[in-house]
Amino acid sequence: MKLTKFYLLVCLLALPFASCDDTYRSSIPDYYVNLQLNLTTTYPNFKSPNHYLVFDKRISATDGIGYGGILVFCGWDNNYYAFDLACPKESNSKIIVHPNDLGQAICDSCKTVFDLSYGVGNPISGSAKETLRRYKANLSGDILYITR
Repeated sequence: MKLTKFYLLVCLLALPFASCDDTYRSSIPDYYVNLQLNLTTTYPNFKSPNHYLVFDKRISATDGIGYGGILVFCGWDNNYYAFDLACPKESNSKIIVHPNDLGQAICDSCKTVFDLSYGVGNPISGSAKETLRRYKANLSGDILYITR
């Protein structure tokens, strides 16, 4: 009985040290990200899978569009995902990826193809090894919030 309590105590004390590390490392530098997209009035057609929006310029003075711009994608699972447009292999804000109608984004420079379909942004062909830089996309009512 005492041995069981001892193991329970050790496990409880070790739990904080065993938690997952939620830090995301990317070759894309940390830049301010803040977009609010009204899906009813401004973007009413952006509610179906495999649709995307590209923001390479701020809409308002308070917007933050990351390092190379923001790509917002409605995945095959009807969830919203956001990525930095800058290619992680190139790490240059001027070398960006371009989405296509197949749920992919392609870098014009290194020719890497990234899969957007379920929000991972992983390379499926080409020389890049790193995923696209992801941002948080949270839907609250009719407003889609994109943040870092």
